Amino acid sequence: MAISFSFRRERSPIFGTIYRPVAEAFFRHSEQDVWQPVRMIVDTGADYTLLPRFLAPLIGIDVSTDCRKIETRGVGGKSNVYLTRKRIVARIGDFERRIPVGFLPIDDLPPLLGRHEFLETFRVVFHHHTTSFDRP
Repeated sequence: MAISFSFRRERSPIFGTIYRPVAEAFFRHSEQDVWQPVRMIVDTGADYTLLPRFLAPLIGIDVSTDCRKIETRGVGGKSNVYLTRKRIVARIGDFERRIPVGFLPIDDLPPLLGRHEFLETFRVVFHHHTTSFDRP
């Protein structure tokens, strides 16, 4: 069964008003049956899912031992990312996936829901300021 999320209306210094595709994802704690909700930008341009570092301990991840440091490039240039060594369980609605997650070393960037092993496993539709996820 499909699940849909309304875009978030935001102010843009360039365009005035924009509508950003967002979804509420949940990440399961690595050691407890606790789910952390995260409002994320649905980013088809992101290779993999990225979270701000402050969320790591909330899902039971110690970036110094549970991740490996890699260098990545994006629109903002080069950055270090702490990529989980093990897959993390992520959920949208009733859909669960085990996915790689990267943690950014700073906390003021928005969480990005990326393609690898997540978005690419759904039929994702952006239509009339709504994002819908369904089985392919």
